[in-house]
Amino acid sequence: MRRFRRPIIAVATASVLVLVQAIADPTGLLALVGWPGGTLQGQLGWPLAPYLVFLPVLLGVVWWAAVRAGERFWTMFAGVVLAVLLAQAAACVAMTMDAALSAWAAGYVTAKALPAAAIIAAVTRWAGGRSSRPVFERGSVWPAAMAFGAIAPLAAGSWWTGAAYAALIPSPRPDRGFVSVAVAVVLMIASAWVCVRFMRRRVPGFLGTWLGVLAAGALFGLVQAAIGLVVDDGFRGDLWPLMAAYVHVADGLSFGACLGWVAALASLVTDRVRARRTIPQGTDASADAVEPAPARRPVAVTAVAVVAAALVITPVAVAAGADDAAGDAASVPAGFLRADGDRITDGEGHEVLLRGANVNQLVDFYQPQEDVPATRELTEADFEGMASYGFNAVRLGISWSALEPDRGELDAAYLAQIDDAVAWAKANGIRTVIDLHQDGWSNAATATGTECRPGTDPMWGYDGAPEWATIFDGTPRCAFTGRDISPAGDRAFEHFWFDTDGVQTALVRTWGELAARYADEPAVAGFDLMNEPGFGQTAPVTTSLLLGRYYDRAIDAIRAAGAPQIVFVEPSILWSGLGFDSGPSLGFTDDANIVFSPHLYAESITMDRSLGIPSIVSMERQFDLARRVADEYGMPLWSGEYGYWGEPEDVNARMARYADAEDAHLLGSAYWVWKQACGDPQNGIGPIGLALVPQDCATGDDAPGNEVLLGELSRAYPREAPGRLVSLEADGARFALAATTGEPTCGLDVWIPGAAEPDVSTEGLTYVELVATAGGWRMTACADGDYTVTAG
Repeated sequence: MRRFRRPIIAVATASVLVLVQAIADPTGLLALVGWPGGTLQGQLGWPLAPYLVFLPVLLGVVWWAAVRAGERFWTMFAGVVLAVLLAQAAACVAMTMDAALSAWAAGYVTAKALPAAAIIAAVTRWAGGRSSRPVFERGSVWPAAMAFGAIAPLAAGSWWTGAAYAALIPSPRPDRGFVSVAVAVVLMIASAWVCVRFMRRRVPGFLGTWLGVLAAGALFGLVQAAIGLVVDDGFRGDLWPLMAAYVHVADGLSFGACLGWVAALASLVTDRVRARRTIPQGTDASADAVEPAPARRPVAVTAVAVVAAALVITPVAVAAGADDAAGDAASVPAGFLRADGDRITDGEGHEVLLRGANVNQLVDFYQPQEDVPATRELTEADFEGMASYGFNAVRLGISWSALEPDRGELDAAYLAQIDDAVAWAKANGIRTVIDLHQDGWSNAATATGTECRPGTDPMWGYDGAPEWATIFDGTPRCAFTGRDISPAGDRAFEHFWFDTDGVQTALVRTWGELAARYADEPAVAGFDLMNEPGFGQTAPVTTSLLLGRYYDRAIDAIRAAGAPQIVFVEPSILWSGLGFDSGPSLGFTDDANIVFSPHLYAESITMDRSLGIPSIVSMERQFDLARRVADEYGMPLWSGEYGYWGEPEDVNARMARYADAEDAHLLGSAYWVWKQACGDPQNGIGPIGLALVPQDCATGDDAPGNEVLLGELSRAYPREAPGRLVSLEADGARFALAATTGEPTCGLDVWIPGAAEPDVSTEGLTYVELVATAGGWRMTACADGDYTVTAG
């Protein structure tokens, strides 16, 4: 019984920890195995994975770790980390049958695994009896180290992707190029050599090698983080290097956990072969007791393996990536915008910057007070007002609940409202992005009599899905730190991602019908498939794989309906809350006319600001991260929302910084929001409806706007520019732009605000013309080759 004392204590501690966390965590998101309440829908299969798969794997590997690695705190700590990551991967496989994504997804629980491992390891060492701290023979190290490095380019999958990986950070992904692969593989082999040598002296055999490779993954991540600190601008007014380091380490840990068995197997086989060759007959040939002869030429063998792998794999992967990303922009009909590499263009040789605002006046918001309207009437005057500030785009929020209140039937009156908005925008030179808006899943509020668990509070509803598509399973509609973390909302999103009762299929069909209605309307710039998608209960399965699957299905429905417009795809709500996220899986669609559209809310509604801690991602850095991810997808970048910075002095200062960064990155975006009613739940029902055009809640009329803010938004910019923009700086009517075109064209169209005729200087342009318009001036010209425009 004594030999089982340590594993029994370890498993018991893990079990108690799981139970305590499940009781203490009201959301089910922070615990190793959460329980948000409600009815468990066991017949669906996937809801059982955390209980029937995660728990047994967790406890089984903890037992194994306690038996083989429980003599020391740090080795037991590593064993528990391995247990948590393997349990997460196994649960994800059970839900998705996608082993590659599930292995990468294991890294998402790193923040849960580390403290859990510390607790379980500490209790196990304290209560597990005396330790003899034995030392074992190392066995074969080089085979494990080389296997760890060699499999990385072959099994890269979703690892080492996303915002944390700046161009000069070594990565074994073949699409990063030969040098990056070669350097990364060398670093991984070196990390494994160090860690496996250390671990095999303390933990014998197969598990010792596996734990060594797990530690090597973490060490490789730390090396990447150190390099990133140098090449990714360091601590540039934010905590991004620390967050990036976490991502690097999490990727390394999950890779080591889920593929470390390959390296351990290589070491085990080598040990067995060597033992048979070197041990006289009749002696103990166990791997735990053998010190094999040292490898003669490990460095040379490693170098040859690294170069061969990089030379063979990298060109093949790059070519395959190019084929996957290939698309024919010319297939989009004339007059329609399209994604063209990293830019939005009009198909006639002109780059287009879409700048404007969000309109939420058609959103079906929850109404907290019956006598205070939740939205303001949308009229043609709104679009005339936006045009007077030079806006050429509007992101028009619509609600599924209003569009399809009864399943399978689109509401004719609501469609007519959308038609009017598109027509009014078009009449004022504004293109429309139709945005399927949602916040917190739906406009359902906390039901009377609901008991919210400690740590959560009753909540208003917001906007989104119709009642027939909302499946809460009895989970409480209560908020944890805000509308986007609610057990009921998370459960509803989970059902949507797994298409319970065909609710996702219904929305895909609806997208096809809606797109068909505007298939011949070039004034519709595109379709935004879902505003800030929720993460459900099983991120990143939901926020990567299943989000990508939904996008792919909706895109297919839109194209089948004959609609050629751009499709705007967003990462999950986590991007708005953190300043970055993983996004849908790479290769989620083979459609070429797609734009990546995160919301750039750094220093605004992000969690760091609400918690009062320094910014995780700064205002300026968010543009670099968003562009990095867009480039990885091979898509243009357009921010569908930004702003909402709070008090006027904060708004004005941050808007000036945002404007400078937006111009420097040659981007367009849509400010949140044009008008907001006093009864909008996001407004909180105060004396003023917060927006570009505020509402006086006492009278219901427009209140004076923030002229400094409006002045920044109305600054000069090229609405369309022949060829490719090279640089842009603007401050009100003063601006300087440079661009180049390979074909002569007369498509330059520049907005310049103000009543006074601007003093414009140009080079490389002909037929320059200035025309006064409401709120400012429009400058048009023809260009051929390099050209510049300056004013002020």
